Amino acid sequence: MASGAAAGVQLPFSFQHLALTAGVRAAMARDPAKIAYRHGERSRSYGALIERVDRVSGALAHGLGLKPGDHGAIIAKNSIEYMEAVLGAAQAGVALATINPRLAPRELAAICDDAGARVVFADAESARALADVPPASRPPVIVFGDGFEDWIARAKPLGTPVAVREWDTFTIPYTSGTTGRPKGVLVPHRSRILTLFGMAVEYGCYGPDDRFLAIAPMCHGAGMIFSLAPVFFGGYAEIMDRFEPEAVIQAMARNGVTGFFGVPTHFHALMSLPQAVLEAGRSPTLRTVISNAAALPQPMKEQLVAYFGEGMLHETYGSTEAGIVTNLRPPDQLRKRQCVGQPFPCTEVELRRPDGSVCAPDEVGELFSRSPYLFNGYWQRPEDTAEAWHDGWVTVGDLARRDAEGYLYIVDRKKDMVISGGVNIYPREVEEVILQHAAVADVAVVGIPDDKWGEALKAFIVRRPGTELAAADLEAFLEPRISRMKQPKVVVFIESIPRNANGKVLKTELRQREP
Repeated sequence: MASGAAAGVQLPFSFQHLALTAGVRAAMARDPAKIAYRHGERSRSYGALIERVDRVSGALAHGLGLKPGDHGAIIAKNSIEYMEAVLGAAQAGVALATINPRLAPRELAAICDDAGARVVFADAESARALADVPPASRPPVIVFGDGFEDWIARAKPLGTPVAVREWDTFTIPYTSGTTGRPKGVLVPHRSRILTLFGMAVEYGCYGPDDRFLAIAPMCHGAGMIFSLAPVFFGGYAEIMDRFEPEAVIQAMARNGVTGFFGVPTHFHALMSLPQAVLEAGRSPTLRTVISNAAALPQPMKEQLVAYFGEGMLHETYGSTEAGIVTNLRPPDQLRKRQCVGQPFPCTEVELRRPDGSVCAPDEVGELFSRSPYLFNGYWQRPEDTAEAWHDGWVTVGDLARRDAEGYLYIVDRKKDMVISGGVNIYPREVEEVILQHAAVADVAVVGIPDDKWGEALKAFIVRRPGTELAAADLEAFLEPRISRMKQPKVVVFIESIPRNANGKVLKTELRQREP
């Protein structure tokens, strides 16, 4: 695709391939002693970071004999070493599959096998899990800690630069598998580097003086890019390897944090803290708050604006395949309800009918985007790649509408849409109404088979602590607010909604639950 097309082009003599490590190296040259990353009590200066990244590259290229185009894997919680391994591998032309460490051992091994990993980086816990079900190819496992330190200490820094093209694969994040078997997403260097520049423009929080809090899992596309951005531009990032709401609030107040990225699950936990903790944790330096990965319910948006203040909150919509697609900027947060904003810089968006024609304003259609941030297809999944790509435009099956001002609203996933009695029903719309009930902390709505209507709605609801809510109460609440055909036929109260590490609801799991 991109690499094949570019291979036959004669590049101008002045052309230089975009490289992530080149950005970090340029930042290092400005001040090698400046702290780039901190994780707990440990820190890494820019000078030390680049020296260790070069050693990782050398160990892969010379020690293990890996070449550009080879694949590896990384299975670990957030750490400075995680970023060193990813950057070092990228510089050597080795694309790492970034695997969620919370997966079961067999799932970890299956993804390593699927990716064709020739080396695996892992933290101690993930290495033990992988040992229970070793990958079929049995690649060497480099364990963060003493093993990793010994490995890079023996290595010589990469000398002659490896020829890595900007359209080659940078990382291979695997889709969450919310609707089927996980797929490896081929993310090119160019895509993520240009995304960084787009983020710096859109969010305004990635200059050399900015200090970012990195709390989202690096194994996911958003967690990776939001952890890389501060250091690419010469700033500072404080890494957390687990999400503890009170610790996050304290870090923002104590460490001069200017921005952070989170998913709705994070924000729900933060806003559930005692008011005294929230008041004590107010940050005088915070300027930017970014939400992504799943829909941010309107009531939660209003809470966040009330707490953090106006002029801070961005809600971003995107996907691993398409990168960042839209953003709702702070001035529009309360003006545009349940909205994901306008197209990201250098991005075109079309909403299309099933016949491929473009939708009229306020008409629901499938969202397609075109930008410099797109993926190179799915690893060894040509049919899935063909389904996502349409003449240079990409879709991941999300349905949306665009208002008269050009603002976009995600209605639902195409695969989650329910057809009941021949009528299209979008569970997300129903979820937003249910969340308006004071006793509802969280909700997920799915379709279930129905003999009469074909499909009906089933709602899984988490009550707020200390409240009572019965199915009849919910029915009475919904009666004046939403048409009867959109009201759930079945209501189930559960302790928590199952989500992946990036905050997306596992609706496939909910559909499979017994009645």
